[in-house]
Amino acid sequence: MRRDHFELDVEHIDWVDTDADPEKPHVSIVFNGSQDLLRDRLTNAEGELLAAEETDVAYRLREDHESDPDAEGVVSVTNRLTGEFVLELNEQASDVFQFIRAAREYGRADDGDGRYHVDIRVGDEELVTYEKETFLVYDAEGNLLRAESLIPSGVEL
Repeated sequence: MRRDHFELDVEHIDWVDTDADPEKPHVSIVFNGSQDLLRDRLTNAEGELLAAEETDVAYRLREDHESDPDAEGVVSVTNRLTGEFVLELNEQASDVFQFIRAAREYGRADDGDGRYHVDIRVGDEELVTYEKETFLVYDAEGNLLRAESLIPSGVEL
């Protein structure tokens, strides 16, 4: 599956810069390809779709985001148990950091059901939906950027 076969749409992040009420950030990832291929990658050894706790969401920068305002990177969803990539797509660092900021602020007002919502679709059909609290950010060399990451308190990595 190619990165350009995916589209990412984000909602509920603008409230952070206004006086609006907090809304849980929502990411929709749409795959423009074979449903069977994506479903296979989202399926565990028992033949069931991966649960939220069986997946990780991360962002890997390709360049230094501090010196380049147009820096890009790769958003990925991985199978936590096998380490295999489920999907990857390109995204600008500024957009990802704005999303993480909204998720972090929402977490401060959160009622315990996660800091952001992710759904993965093929066209109009939703395959999975997850409530997530963690979003790890890595630099181009693969080092974890704790300050930029969304890590719940009490979690040790």
